[in-house]
Amino acid sequence: MVMPSSGDVARANVQAKAKYHHGDLREALITAVQRLVIEEGADNVSLAVACRRAGVSTAAPYRHFRDRDEILAEVTVRGFETLNVMAAEVIERHGMGTLKTITAMAKIYVNFAVEQQGLFRLMFGQHPTLSESSLVRESANTCFGYVVNQISRYCESHGVEGDADDIALKLWTFVHGAASLLIDKNFDTVTGTIDVDRMIDTVTPSLLGQGESARP
Repeated sequence: MVMPSSGDVARANVQAKAKYHHGDLREALITAVQRLVIEEGADNVSLAVACRRAGVSTAAPYRHFRDRDEILAEVTVRGFETLNVMAAEVIERHGMGTLKTITAMAKIYVNFAVEQQGLFRLMFGQHPTLSESSLVRESANTCFGYVVNQISRYCESHGVEGDADDIALKLWTFVHGAASLLIDKNFDTVTGTIDVDRMIDTVTPSLLGQGESARP
């Protein structure tokens, strides 16, 4: 085995510092914290562990962030951005303001919660102080705005009377509740296996005032 010379080590350190000097440090830290949130849950995120994974000193985060909560806020914002991208893909696939689009958006919300439980809990209240972040509030409102916009378009094209914001709030309350019950396994203790997608297929048109026979 050939050991690296002191010169090789020095050059490697210089290269690492140069890399982070060009802005990669911030992204490396965000990525490390995001992975910890997904793997361990936000309550168990340690900046020291994140720094070790990113290959930087424990002082490094404070060059870009005030504290751990500020990094968690950035991770939260990116979680909402991911949901926004998924919503945009659904709209492109099923069309603007259709029942299929609104139903699919509800389903991807539940799927996101199941697949990204740590991130989902972080985004929706595990750390109440994050709600004080203007960036988090803005990204959450943008995410909810996608739903409101699609419901508004559906109501206009189908002659449905009612306030789109109110309908969207009711749909979100139902879907969020279902997602939370699902990931907390509360359904298992009450009814056993349950088909949440089927529930969404039934409840969504009902909330839109069209019943189960609503046209797409």
